[in-house]
Amino acid sequence: MSIYDQQLDTNPANHTALSPVSFVERSAEVFGDLPAVIHGQRRYTWAQTRERSARLAAALQALGLGRGDTVSVMLPNTPEMIELHYAVPALGAVLNALNTRLDAALIAWQMNHCEAKVLVTDREFSPVMAKALALLQSEHGRSLTVIDVCDSQYEGPGERLGTQEYEAWLAAHHPVARLEGPQNEWDAIAVSYTSGTTGDPKGVVTHHRGAYLNAVSNAVTWNMPHFPTYLWTLPLFHCNGWCFPWTVAMLGGTQVCLRKVDAPSILGAMREHRIDHYCAAPIVHSLIYNAPEDMRAGIDQQVRGLVAGAAPPAAMIEGMAKIGFAITHVYGLTEVYGPAAVAVQRKAWAEQSLSEQTRLNGRQGVRYALQEGMTVMDPQTLQELPADGQTMGEIMFRGNIVMKGYLKNPEATRKAFEGGWFHTGDLAVMESDRYVKIKDRSKDIIISGGENISSLEVEDALYRHPAVLACAVVAKPDAKWGETPLAYVELKPGGEVSAQELIAHCKALLAGYKVPRDIRFEDIPKTSTGKIQKFQLRERARSSSAIE
Repeated sequence: MSIYDQQLDTNPANHTALSPVSFVERSAEVFGDLPAVIHGQRRYTWAQTRERSARLAAALQALGLGRGDTVSVMLPNTPEMIELHYAVPALGAVLNALNTRLDAALIAWQMNHCEAKVLVTDREFSPVMAKALALLQSEHGRSLTVIDVCDSQYEGPGERLGTQEYEAWLAAHHPVARLEGPQNEWDAIAVSYTSGTTGDPKGVVTHHRGAYLNAVSNAVTWNMPHFPTYLWTLPLFHCNGWCFPWTVAMLGGTQVCLRKVDAPSILGAMREHRIDHYCAAPIVHSLIYNAPEDMRAGIDQQVRGLVAGAAPPAAMIEGMAKIGFAITHVYGLTEVYGPAAVAVQRKAWAEQSLSEQTRLNGRQGVRYALQEGMTVMDPQTLQELPADGQTMGEIMFRGNIVMKGYLKNPEATRKAFEGGWFHTGDLAVMESDRYVKIKDRSKDIIISGGENISSLEVEDALYRHPAVLACAVVAKPDAKWGETPLAYVELKPGGEVSAQELIAHCKALLAGYKVPRDIRFEDIPKTSTGKIQKFQLRERARSSSAIE
């Protein structure tokens, strides 16, 4: 035993479990008079937000909730959703934020799988939630305590499903003395479900330590100052808002809620509240730069955005640069709390041409400062591959910003962590500067006549046509070549281009075998976060081939 191990133990004075809940207490203490949450006419300071969260914690506690109990929530981006991110973890309970676009059967399955005891739901979603609750009872024999949120910003139909209304429920309880967080930072903070494109969804269990460190990493990565004004364009149910409820709390910032995500709402909020930070999928950024110029009038402050996605189109990054928005590209998955890598922009890049800056910024980049490892490896041998920009392998992570594992799925957990790394399933190369560049998801590589085609590379070429709003390229079965690229395309309002013109456009940018043989102008299915659902398009492509 070393002398440094003797009589130098941890104690309450020198050791505390890391939890992002602590950021709320600090901001209430030192920035209590500053604005914390804005939603329509509702305004809450940090002191008020902390008190409301503490009342919520007391109300949940009165229902018997504590460590390891699950609270499911079906809410848009409203103050209640933010408060639940503060109150539920403070009890050691686990937050299950439901995707607002799911169907009733899948919602019921998820709430049963995570053994939810309480549901907090907005009236807007009462039709689907009523069905989900009925299925939960009839198929799984489980009933929940239901709390209804009656948001003043929602004027549509929707009945109350529970016996308690959120505001009255909070008012009936005295706030807990302190939002404490857990005794053990390895305790679960949330369970978030993957899309489940094949088989049942997987419940990604994250912990307090990872949420704390990723919240800090967000600020460090983005060089966020104190007191940012942050717009909730990203759904808070998506990877717990990429941990930004806790990041903004740490910085004493203001969170502006946005119930509806469209160009007029986004740009109107940016103008009215002087928004300086927001996060979104590529499709949302595209809404902004494709909006009429007069819709952006009056937004003269520097607006900084984070964009995530396997490979945001170069045209999107270039478009945002042209309107003066500063975009930083991050990369991650639900299993790593949202973003865990960033294309850190070096000063020398500013001297490059716009197209080269776009290429550099479009990479997945390097690991977050508080993530221990990110590399590209051979998935069979688990050997790290050379940083030559050519040798393709799988992106892998390791460190504190990685999930605990998949709930009730030890085999999937074992497979995901094989070899001591988290396997992402994303295929990429490591460039000479150690920045990672995704080539494709393993299932999205098109093999045509023995040649590998990256669907992302073809999509990038399509996005460079000024008429293209959204596109997705998948493999179409072909008797001669095995597979050929098939492109689904959505055009901008007023945009006009023929399939033949788009094919000619691609031929000028790609090798011949990579050019789509077939282009179809159809609506492209997307998740509520704007992520294109390629699995549906692959099914379309297979079905159409069978018919043909």
